[in-house]
Parts: sequence; structure tokens; C-alpha cells
Amino acid sequence: MTRTEYHHLDAPSLGGTAEIAVHGHYGRPVLWFPSEGGAPYDFEANGILDVVRPAIDDGRITVFCVSSFDHDSWSASWMPLGDRARNHRRYEDWIIWQVVPFIRDRMGGRDDVATAGPSMGAFHAVLFALRHPHVFGRAVGLSGNYDPWTWRAWGESDDDTYFTSPLQFLPGTHGGHLDYLRSRLAITLVVGSGMWEDSTGANGSTRALAHVLADKQIPHELFVWGHEWPHDWPSWRAQSAIYLPALG
Repeated sequence: MTRTEYHHLDAPSLGGTAEIAVHGHYGRPVLWFPSEGGAPYDFEANGILDVVRPAIDDGRITVFCVSSFDHDSWSASWMPLGDRARNHRRYEDWIIWQVVPFIRDRMGGRDDVATAGPSMGAFHAVLFALRHPHVFGRAVGLSGNYDPWTWRAWGESDDDTYFTSPLQFLPGTHGGHLDYLRSRLAITLVVGSGMWEDSTGANGSTRALAHVLADKQIPHELFVWGHEWPHDWPSWRAQSAIYLPALG
């Protein structure tokens, strides 16, 4: 039977504590980011735990599901995008300085943490891997839109908006840092062709990011599913059943 635990971690950069769910006991740690505004229990409530349970029970992966901070960052459409990006950096600090040490301690020091998530969670999964390849060597993005400027955005472009937008900063990456990304990362991008995949920008954005990754020769895979697969949980359940166990 799958072991599930809930914990509250200190989150000083967010002004308090934040919750994390842990599913499993052994194997590669997978940090799961929820869809927009989501919570740690969404992974189980939307059936993802059920479809990856065999991989968890076999000790191939352990999934760590974190709280979102989207309502105070990317989803806060009343803020200029620069302020949203700076609030995102507060979330990033929590992930790097509290969540990752918790994962490593919980997993006996393992440092091969992968990231994954659907929709907004896919953006986080890929962004964290690109910004912190020394921490996250694998990422799986399901139906992600990787350009925050398409999210009801307004305001001036600055360093914070630039370095939190993969489709902006990645094309300009070169030299030793690019070599490091090539040596460390493997990114899996998945998107459907059904309802809402176009209107959310996920289909076009996923293909665009795959094109940049190919141009930069960063190891990656692109899987475009058919028109029967919408931007919704039935798709992400089916996709998670394939691509999350493959991380183990």
C-alpha cells in the first residue's frame, strides 16, 4: 500500500509555512508542481496517484507534491509582470532552500531530483530545471505554456521577467553555461492537440520550446498527442502513467 504523508515546511520567503505531500518510500524523487493555483492533494484527488501507484509501490519513484504560489505571482493579473516574476522568486527560494533539503533528507541524501507537472506546473517544472540544473537533472512538462508574457501580462520588461521566461532567456544562452545544460539536463515535453491546448497557448508554446532546445542541442523529447487529448486532467492522467514511471 502506498505510503502517503503530509508535512508543513517552514517557508520564510512566503511569510509562514507551506504544505507538501509525499507519496512513496524509495526510488527517484520527483517534485510535482500542481496546475494553476493548485494544492498538494490535487495529485491524489485528480487520479494521478492511482495511475503511477505501481511505480511508487515498486520503489521506482517517490513523488513530492508542493503547494502553489500562483495567486500571489503569475496569476496576479493586477500586477505588472515584473512584480509577478519577483514574487515567483520568493517561491523559488522556498523550493530551493526548504523543499529540496527536505527531499534530500527524506530520501537519504539522493540528489537526482526530477521535476514534473501539468499546465502551470509544467512551466514551473521546466523553469526550475533550466534555472537550477545542478539540482534538477530531469523535467517532465505536460501541456505547458512557457512564455509568461502571454498570461494577461502588462508592464515593462526587465531582468526578472527575462530570466523567468524560458522562451526569452534560453535562446541567448551560450558558452560554458550552455555546455553545462547539455551535460546535465533531459527534458520531456508533452502536449495534446485537443480542446484548450491551443487557446491556453500550450500547443504552440511547447513546440516553440522544443525548437529552441533542439537549436541549443539540449537533450529533450517532444510528444504531441492527438486531438482526443484536451488540456485537462484525463490527458494528464494518461500522460503521467507513461512519463512519470520512466523517471525511475
